[in-house]
Amino acid sequence: MRMRTPAIAATAISALLLSSCGGASDEPEAKPSSGSDDKSVVLLTHDSFTLPKEVLAEFTEKTGYTAEIRHAGDGGEMTTKIALDTGNPDGDAVFGVDNTFASRAIKEGALAAYTPSTIPAGVEEFNLPGDEEHFLTPVDHGSVCVNIDTEWFAAKKLAPPESLDDLAEPAYKDLFVTPGAATSTPGMAFLLATVAEYGEDGWADYWGKLMDNGAKVVDGWDQAYYSDFTQGGGKGTRPIVVSYDSSPAFTVKDGKTTTKALLDTCFRQVEYAGVLKGADHPEGAQALIDFMLSDSVQGALPESMYVYPVSSSVELPAEWAKFAQQPTSPLSVEPEEIEKNREAWLATWSDTIAR
Repeated sequence: MRMRTPAIAATAISALLLSSCGGASDEPEAKPSSGSDDKSVVLLTHDSFTLPKEVLAEFTEKTGYTAEIRHAGDGGEMTTKIALDTGNPDGDAVFGVDNTFASRAIKEGALAAYTPSTIPAGVEEFNLPGDEEHFLTPVDHGSVCVNIDTEWFAAKKLAPPESLDDLAEPAYKDLFVTPGAATSTPGMAFLLATVAEYGEDGWADYWGKLMDNGAKVVDGWDQAYYSDFTQGGGKGTRPIVVSYDSSPAFTVKDGKTTTKALLDTCFRQVEYAGVLKGADHPEGAQALIDFMLSDSVQGALPESMYVYPVSSSVELPAEWAKFAQQPTSPLSVEPEEIEKNREAWLATWSDTIAR
């Protein structure tokens, strides 16, 4: 996923979401190790991964292992890398494979089955459908949603959109920007949202209507949010953007949020961790997977990576409880359907936006 740090949070935490949205870790990125240190474990992850130094230090205290963080692009790039490196991985564990790419990692045999020693309440709700052998462990979740600038619409005295259908209406011509599905994890999630909403026979026609209505497609979330979105802190001119359900918690002014996520447009993403097949230090990798479900990591996720923990035993920050509403019925597509159709869907999407 990456990253999700909208507007107000950018100055405080330049590291980040995602997601997709490139970020940097609190820890300097580890140089490739020789593999000679049997008390070090290499975590291969996306560019948006970051955890507080004290949390990573706690992992070492509790297990004796030192976590080396190795970034590998966005979630899609990283998953492609581990699939190509099956049996000879560039790390011991992986974090950040999401439900739009998880089937590829499993199908290519890139992962070793592992069930964590302790599974907190709430985690099983996010298990990957069809993963009976437990190749992947859920760690965090969030939803990609259309977000709007509520101040802009109030100033223009224009009723804001509420649904995907509305984005193709003439009233919202030239107002919408989205990261591309072929170049961005949230962009791919938004494409899947349209597949879920309109079906195999209707989603491409919907995209044609979006483009005819002046939708703008850019490479990544950072550009869409910070450059084109009117609440992104720059000189953006588009008050509708693809972002996250957590985004409004970071655009609070005078006790009120200046943006809103349209909860009927959301596609849920879950990020997973797993042990890489052929890891030099599989026991260390297993210890790291266990640690990702600890209260220390789960409690740090909202403010470190702007995602929701999968464990129900930790509390969300007060701002999230008030401003970061979650969809009750997010759109979804089965992982095996994504894996089977991803390339064809992307080809059709590319042709549609280029016409």
